[in-house]
Amino acid sequence: MGMRVGRWLPAAGALASVLALAAVPAPGEARADTGRCGDRAQRPWCDPSLTPDRRTGLLLTEMTADEKIAMLAADDIFGGPLGGYFETAHADTNAGIERLGIPPVYMADGPAGVRQGKATALPAPIALAAGFDRETARLYGRTVAWEARHRGNDVVFGPTVDVLRTPRNGRTFEGFGEDPYLSATLGVPWIEGAQSQGVMTAVKHMAVYAQETDRLELDMRVDPRTLREIYMPPFEAAVKQGGAATVMCGFGKLNGRWACQDDAVLNRILRSEWGFKGWVASDHFAPKDAAEAANGGLDMELPVALRYNAFLLKLAVAQRKVTQATIDGHAANVLRTMFKAGVFDRQAYPNDLTRVDRTASETAAREIEEAGITLLKNDGVLPLKAPGSIALIGRAAQQSPSGHGSAQVVPFSTVSPQEGIARRAGAGTRITHADGDDHGAAAELARQADVAIVFATDSQGEFFDKSCLTLECGEPLRGDQDGLISEVAAANPNTIVVLNTGGPVLTPWAGQVKGIVEAWYPGQEAGSVLARVLYGDVDPGGRLPVTFPAGENDAPASGDPAQYPGVNKTVTFSEGVMVGYRHYDSKGIAPRFPFGHGLSYTTFGYSDLAAGSESVQVTVTNTGGRTGIAVPQLYIGMPSPGGGVVQPPKQLKGYTKVTLAPGESTRVTFPLSSRSFAYWNEGAKAWKVASGCYEVLVGSSSRAITQTGTLGTCR
Repeated sequence: MGMRVGRWLPAAGALASVLALAAVPAPGEARADTGRCGDRAQRPWCDPSLTPDRRTGLLLTEMTADEKIAMLAADDIFGGPLGGYFETAHADTNAGIERLGIPPVYMADGPAGVRQGKATALPAPIALAAGFDRETARLYGRTVAWEARHRGNDVVFGPTVDVLRTPRNGRTFEGFGEDPYLSATLGVPWIEGAQSQGVMTAVKHMAVYAQETDRLELDMRVDPRTLREIYMPPFEAAVKQGGAATVMCGFGKLNGRWACQDDAVLNRILRSEWGFKGWVASDHFAPKDAAEAANGGLDMELPVALRYNAFLLKLAVAQRKVTQATIDGHAANVLRTMFKAGVFDRQAYPNDLTRVDRTASETAAREIEEAGITLLKNDGVLPLKAPGSIALIGRAAQQSPSGHGSAQVVPFSTVSPQEGIARRAGAGTRITHADGDDHGAAAELARQADVAIVFATDSQGEFFDKSCLTLECGEPLRGDQDGLISEVAAANPNTIVVLNTGGPVLTPWAGQVKGIVEAWYPGQEAGSVLARVLYGDVDPGGRLPVTFPAGENDAPASGDPAQYPGVNKTVTFSEGVMVGYRHYDSKGIAPRFPFGHGLSYTTFGYSDLAAGSESVQVTVTNTGGRTGIAVPQLYIGMPSPGGGVVQPPKQLKGYTKVTLAPGESTRVTFPLSSRSFAYWNEGAKAWKVASGCYEVLVGSSSRAITQTGTLGTCR
């Protein structure tokens, strides 16, 4: 299983959970029983010693046309909407075929935890991205899948690896930020961790999914280079390196082709070029035409057979719009994937999450948030030095905000910041609270305290984008939170702002406060983790996976309706590859807080850069007085190959995370490959490495580069 027991479950009391996880058979591993498939003498496809392809071939010959079509759609229209409220409501279900021993397949939403009744509310995926840590991503996927399995599921919908194009995107919190390399390198271990638990993953939403506004009808115009360099890499890695069992296609159109009917993406790239052998499932109600979806590469329609039903598919075959071989191929993709994952060869997973020890999941929720909580500013106010009184301002001091939609999780329990801070501060500290609705009352409460902590939130979720990046319109129900922060800061010079946001917000008050902590949507262990960070029990481990702009129109895709939100339901990605920090760098715009930024309670130095074509090395030294976490980042500035191909000033090509004691040094290595230096050549339709001078840049953020070197032909 490759499980790191000591890392995931340091407490001895969680050993039972580890043993339960370790009992999961490897996908496809035969058990002593015959699972649900039946007697292999009567049903030769039930023999687990045969290859998935051989078993699939044997089974297909026994299936009727109707039975093959039945495998191409889910059957429960009520599952998805009810999944967040009832333990027995799966997001989707394919009922299988009892006559042939084909088991049902149960599916759950899961990019931020299991959305099926109550579950462990993990920090939002954007917080995981802020951790810049592959092993934490593995832990995240493993935790989600373990709980999905104990809710009786065979498939979990996740991770979401769509690269962030605009910070107004309502699902910013659900992805891994604005960089394709970061998204790819976190998505792979997430998938590996999840599938180690005997649960298939559905990486989503292929190929481009950039906004909620008009998402069902939007036509996204994206050039081939931008598609390959920005939006495709996380999916390519998920398939080729992570071994994702399924891929979910999204809504809208890509260059005039509906996402779930896109032969160019699903057949030619995903299957032929990348070698994907799993199944492609649709987002709910995404397909538009039965024949075009069948020919375009869709294997399974969710949540019901609106297009993929016997009448429409048989009609398409009769009209010679679709061949029977195509129908058989889609059924084979589903069955082969089920065989490979061992679904036939085991009993159904029981839905008993309320009766198992969830200590491991709770520990994971704390570890993930500690890894991702990000200190943006600190003028000496943190860590707290045992203040006698603390004023907590804002409703989120008593809550744990989360995003809405298919990534929202209903937790069994939560620890609020007020509870966590009060517990850590002890009986000798006076803790007061105001909801912040009355600014004057909040300021007066702050004036009477040694330290004031203001909790500010935005509102994000599926179905809608944010109308702007200010806190006021980002969460209109909370009123003018920017004004609240300014008034509290004027009343108390030791004011700290804790942001519970799903992505970047404007911070016009940044110069008025002593500290800013981005806690994201922190999950159910919010209070425990925040208290540990504020008091310095742990070093803040997060770094920004998204750029925080200084002004509304500084953000990518701002100020041009053709870029966002679109004109006549068409969006033109005219910025090309200049997404995220690439946009700020190429235009010379100074961000408020740059990509990769995050402070420690100590300081670090970088030295002795050594750059080669296969790796870059640098020495990291803790130059401060306490143990802390460093996240060295490698960027490469690539030469233009000519022909009008403009390169970003720098691109993330490596990162790592190290914990160092005072005075301690370590040598870190960033592995490289030819792909690290490649661009997509549209003429050749291939990855190419241009000749010329490559800049090698290492530092603590995209704007804090302290070590530089060169590779290639440089004058």
